[in-house]
Amino acid sequence: MYGNIALMVAKSKEAAGSRPVTTRRKAPARAQGLRGAVERTPLGREDWVEAATAVLLDQGIDHVRVDVLATELKVTRGSFYWHFSDRDDLLREVLQQWRRRATIDLSRRILEVSSEDLQTRLRTLISLPHRGRSAVRAARIELAIRAWARRDSLAREAVDEADRSRLQVHIDTFRALGYSSAESSQRAFLTYSYELGESLMHHLGSDEERRARQDFVEQLVNTALTKPFGA
Repeated sequence: MYGNIALMVAKSKEAAGSRPVTTRRKAPARAQGLRGAVERTPLGREDWVEAATAVLLDQGIDHVRVDVLATELKVTRGSFYWHFSDRDDLLREVLQQWRRRATIDLSRRILEVSSEDLQTRLRTLISLPHRGRSAVRAARIELAIRAWARRDSLAREAVDEADRSRLQVHIDTFRALGYSSAESSQRAFLTYSYELGESLMHHLGSDEERRARQDFVEQLVNTALTKPFGA
C-alpha cells in the first residue's frame, strides 16, 4: 500500500548490541506444531524516519501514524517508543532530515565544489532541478512537505527556514559576482523561484525544452540592466 517501505528500512546501519532489538514474526509452522520462528532484526531511528518520509511522499501527512508505520515495518507499536517519545517527535526528525539533506548538505557541497568559479556555482544552482532521478524524488518530497506546511506551523517554520537559507546562498553568489546588495536579492529571488518551479513542473516539455529554459534563465540573470536597479 505504501510502496517498498519494508525494503527501504532493511538497510539499518546500526549493529545490534546494547540498543533494543525489534522482533519480526514469521508465519506459524503449524505442520510441525511450532509457534513460529522469530527473526531478530534491529530497527534504528533512521529506519522509522525513512518509512515516515515514504508514507508522507505517497499518501500525505495524515497517514504518517505510528500504527501505519508499525504495520508496514512488520513490528510492534511498542518498538517505535524506543526511539521517539511520540508522533510529533518523529515528525520533527522527518523535517530535520529534509533540512539536512535538501538545504545544509546541498549548500555546503555547492559552495565547496565551485568556490573558485562563481559562474560555475551559479550554473550548478540553476541546474539542480535537472539532476536525474534524485532530483525528481527530492522535488516530490519538497512538494509533500510544502503541502504539509500549509496546515501545520512546525512544517511551515521548517520550509521558511529552508527558503531563507537557500536564498542566502544565491544572494551571496550574486554579491560575489559584483552586483549590489539590492540587485543581488532580486536576482537571487528570480533564480530560486525558477529552480522551485522547474523542480515541481519537471515533467513539462522535452529534455531539449528543459535545457533551453535553463540556458535562458542563466543568460537572463547574468544580463546587466539597462539602468541601475531602483533608479
